[in-house]
Amino acid sequence: MATEYGQGYGLDGGPGFPGSTERRHRLPAALRAPVEGRTWRELGHVLLSLPISILLFTYAVTMVSLGAGLLVTFLGVPVLAAALAGCRGFGALERMRARALLDLDVAEPEPLRMRKPGAMAWMGAVLKSGTSWRALLYAVLHLPWAVFSFAVTVNVWALGWGLLTYPLWFWALPMHAGQDGIQLYGDETHRVYLDNPFEITVTALVGLLFTIATPWIVRALTMVDRLLVHGLLGPSRLASRVVELESDRGVVVDTAAADLRRIERDLHDGAQARLVGLAMDLGLAKEKLREDPQAAARMVDEAHGEVKTALQELRDLARGIHPAVLTDRGLDAALSAVASRCTVPVQVEVDLVERPAPAIEGIAYFTVSELLQNISKHARATWAGVEVWRTENRLMLQVVDNGVGGADVSRGSGLAGLAERLDAVDGILVVDSPAGGPTRVTAELPWRGAHVR
Repeated sequence: MATEYGQGYGLDGGPGFPGSTERRHRLPAALRAPVEGRTWRELGHVLLSLPISILLFTYAVTMVSLGAGLLVTFLGVPVLAAALAGCRGFGALERMRARALLDLDVAEPEPLRMRKPGAMAWMGAVLKSGTSWRALLYAVLHLPWAVFSFAVTVNVWALGWGLLTYPLWFWALPMHAGQDGIQLYGDETHRVYLDNPFEITVTALVGLLFTIATPWIVRALTMVDRLLVHGLLGPSRLASRVVELESDRGVVVDTAAADLRRIERDLHDGAQARLVGLAMDLGLAKEKLREDPQAAARMVDEAHGEVKTALQELRDLARGIHPAVLTDRGLDAALSAVASRCTVPVQVEVDLVERPAPAIEGIAYFTVSELLQNISKHARATWAGVEVWRTENRLMLQVVDNGVGGADVSRGSGLAGLAERLDAVDGILVVDSPAGGPTRVTAELPWRGAHVR
């Protein structure tokens, strides 16, 4: 935690500083859009969507209809399984296409879970998988949307560029079918042609407006494609939650192991070493008791001091595991005790009608304790404040100081470890620490009532 505070942003190449990687464009985004690579990739995605969706829709409807018709026999089951497996394969291709053309990186959905090998187990896993049915739903829903987006994109794109380049066409082909210019309107009595300089200029300007607007129209259309791919071809919310919980469980296990190693190290290097030395000193004092009572008395007095030091170290270690004041009197008293040991004056305000669950209370205590230790070591502050309150189903913690600032979770420092611990219990850590201060660290924890004390 030695690199959290007091580090500015001058070396990071932030916006406006030398070394910044931010690209600067002379043209506004509206004028750049028609010729940007992103626009052409999105256009390619829309144009490819129509033939791909036709193929996917035809395969899905044909195979599912065939499988449903054959369900009266056993053949319907493998046909349906093959249909869903094919849709899963098409889904993988669609994720690759979205990654390449839309810059949309969708994670792979959960794999098939088979309890035992074999064709029957595979068919059962395919038919039971929600991913398979979502891929089938994507195959059915994507065709009408692909037809609509293709029609809109082609017409708007062709109209915009056609009108914009009309002066070139008029110059290259001044006469077509015996008439000058493009016929704008015509009936049995009269016709209107775009054939004079004013009308040609207005036509080009209208084409410019359509050309500028077309990329944004295409971008809006591809947003629906992004939603379809992300919602139907990616992992389900339940699967994502399972992966998140597995990751959080790993963080909790690692944190617990690190705490156990720290306690073992503190006991071995601190209190245990002092007690061993104390036993040796008492043994020597016992031997000198008859020969030199005064020397033995001095050794016993020194041993008495070592006992006091060892007891203080054991108290500090026990307080680091779980302080008794937290168990007996709650967060208000425990945080006040922590604040009294801080090197700067700390104002503590705890506004809680009832106590949270012991686990949440312990995490809140150690979070504030870590932040106050951080202030003592690195902030160079003259004042700090701690606030604790409850908002609906969340326990809120806020630690503020007027130090030098520069704290950053992304630097991989102690704040990053604290954020990981909070994330393991669905908590959030937000750090607002501009260079020069002040620093404001806000933590959110899920509220769980203290049902059993």
